[in-house]
Amino acid sequence: MRHWLVKSEPDVYSIEDLARDGQTCWEGIRNYQSRNTMRDDMKLGDLVLFYHSRAKPPGVAGLARVVREAYPDHHALDPEHDYYDPKATEADPRWVMVDLGHVETFPRLVSLQELKEDPDLDGLLVAKRGQRLSIMPVEPGHFETICALGRQQP
Repeated sequence: MRHWLVKSEPDVYSIEDLARDGQTCWEGIRNYQSRNTMRDDMKLGDLVLFYHSRAKPPGVAGLARVVREAYPDHHALDPEHDYYDPKATEADPRWVMVDLGHVETFPRLVSLQELKEDPDLDGLLVAKRGQRLSIMPVEPGHFETICALGRQQP
């Protein structure tokens, strides 16, 4: 099993939305590196840190699990959808998505500032300057540290 971090703007889709829905398709990824990660590396059962980006403060809000491996993002074929891609076709959909299921909403947000300042999280990709990918791998030790921080009572 591998560990991941996915970013979502909480006003678009939050950990609370995922908790309410139970699971969702992780659609709309339009970066080739993130697409390749979903397509080639994310596997059924992998655990995912759910990160609220463009929030005040940004940070890890909870956990999800991959409940369906990569499949074509049908939104790319819909001209009425925000994620439409005119270059996508049925034969070559270009983009994929995975389904994520809710596992846990942390009692407290683990802020980006906290991620950057914790020496146990040295090398964590999301804490590095310029890391803008919406999906990134997380080392097992980093994953456990972040979960422990998020499970602390506020």
